[in-house]
Amino acid sequence: MEKISILGCGTMGHSIALSAAWAGQMVKVYGINDKNLENALKGLRNKLKVMSENGLFDEKEAEEIKGRIQFSTSLAEVVEGATFIIEVIPEVLELKKEMYKKLEEMVNDEVIIASNTSGFKPSMLAEEMKHPNRFVVTHFWNPGHLIPLVEVVKGEHTDDATVERAMDVLFGMNKKPILLNKELPGFIGNRLQYALFREAQDLLDSGVATKEDIDAAVTYSIGRRLPVTGPLMTADMGGLDVFSAISNYLFEDLSKAQRSGEVLTKLVEEKKFGDKNGEGFYKWDPEVSEKINAEREQTLIHFLKNDMKAIKENGK
Repeated sequence: MEKISILGCGTMGHSIALSAAWAGQMVKVYGINDKNLENALKGLRNKLKVMSENGLFDEKEAEEIKGRIQFSTSLAEVVEGATFIIEVIPEVLELKKEMYKKLEEMVNDEVIIASNTSGFKPSMLAEEMKHPNRFVVTHFWNPGHLIPLVEVVKGEHTDDATVERAMDVLFGMNKKPILLNKELPGFIGNRLQYALFREAQDLLDSGVATKEDIDAAVTYSIGRRLPVTGPLMTADMGGLDVFSAISNYLFEDLSKAQRSGEVLTKLVEEKKFGDKNGEGFYKWDPEVSEKINAEREQTLIHFLKNDMKAIKENGK
């Protein structure tokens, strides 16, 4: 079993640590200061409480999971003895490169260094590394403890052994890793997500419908199907002749915008960032925020229970 260390204990960092510990693995987590660790521990406790209340495990197991996670503000202490390191620091290119330089001075050549970046190409991240062959992207999706998908992206110099070890680690965490055969910005998930977001923005900017109805068009239609069939399988089920014909006349009319839409740009200029500060496309008072976040969490737990049941019954 790999010895896992996670660098960064923000929302994604401690969620990934929770996934590893839930799967029975010991994991070390690095935070930049005591306040950082305090927030991570609070977030971890909250997540464990919600998960135990929803029957994913009992309170005794929750304590055992927490006990398998070791937090520290000492980078040297966290990476000591590690064989697989997952970097989850802010999405700043130079900050990440500087971290990799430090790591290569601290660990041996056999240690895998993975990044949770959501968009940087691995070859770009590893361009100043001495051993880029042992670098790979493992992009977890937020919330990392409830979403099974992890995108594994190899760079120009990533070797097959690194990819195999990364896939084994993720399977060991009960995740659903997918492998990209080539690196490209945004990987798969974000390219699909932002294609939908671009069209939604265009519909809103054009006054086609209200924001509520645009969202409802997804949540009450394709959103109901997507948990079972992705876009390509959906096309198979609907008939490829039909989907090809619609593609041929509809693609020409879809948004080709190269930048954020008018409404989104204006909101950002007005520093209306959404849930994080109370207003975005929607108003986010504390009660609304708590309600929507709880509903999303409950839905993700429902699907996760189904995943766990399928693994138990079918072995996959």
